[in-house]
Amino acid sequence: MAIMTSDYPQFESTPLTAPIRPTLVHIAEVAGYIWQKGWGERNGGNITVDVTDYLTHSAEVSDRLATVQGRRYALPYALPCIAGRFFYAKGTQKRMRDIARYPMENGSIIRISDDGAFYTIVSDPPVAPTSELPSHLIVQNYLRQSGSRYMATLHTHPIELVALSHHPQFLDNSATPNPITRTLWSMIPETRAFAPLGLGVVPYQVPGSLELAEETLRQIRQYDVVLWEKHGVFAVGQDILDAFDQVDVLNKAARIYLDARVLGTEPQGMTEAQMSDLQQIFHLPTSRPC
Repeated sequence: MAIMTSDYPQFESTPLTAPIRPTLVHIAEVAGYIWQKGWGERNGGNITVDVTDYLTHSAEVSDRLATVQGRRYALPYALPCIAGRFFYAKGTQKRMRDIARYPMENGSIIRISDDGAFYTIVSDPPVAPTSELPSHLIVQNYLRQSGSRYMATLHTHPIELVALSHHPQFLDNSATPNPITRTLWSMIPETRAFAPLGLGVVPYQVPGSLELAEETLRQIRQYDVVLWEKHGVFAVGQDILDAFDQVDVLNKAARIYLDARVLGTEPQGMTEAQMSDLQQIFHLPTSRPC
């Protein structure tokens, strides 16, 4: 059944949720899109958004949250650049289709400790965050360290991009651009324009592992979006809608490629000269901006 935007999100207005209502609305909207696209089967995918700036507008709220005495969950190692910050995190075993309607019943607000070594759940009910939280927080730490304006991280399972990750010719990450980026850029001009850094590739790692988190960090420094082999993608954005758009653009190109292959030949794609023209006309970046 389709989730209508008029039906969500539903959550009680409290001193905690009221300041972050715009962010919760966007999170619910994106969760609904992911479910409708078939990118979030069962509890697949994760969303994390830095909501610190909203909560610190109210000294009373931030002071109250800073003193919450809940269970402390250790991080893999200290992340000093996000120390003391607040994040919305999708709950473990929670479904995107449910976040689209009830974001605070299927996610939580967490606070990173002042030394960056652990986090505490400060929202009620205390929904345990995703097991892939380390990947998200390690990247969030990098974003803060680099002075980035990006506040949102997204992991999801876009069907066509995952399908391409089952083909060895798209897993080579040694060239710049790598083969999968070159192919996706060539399918439609908007891909080159809106994903100018392309798609990095992380060889298969166990979901939720520290190895996956650290390799994701290495790749996200260079690329717009990172493809987890045979698993999904990881994206960052100024907000969660921006992160979703990055994935949507790249997956559209993957779908065009696969649909063209159905005709029985390898798609011709745009030429190098045509893509170079786009680079020059639109002054596309060659490295990640802050």
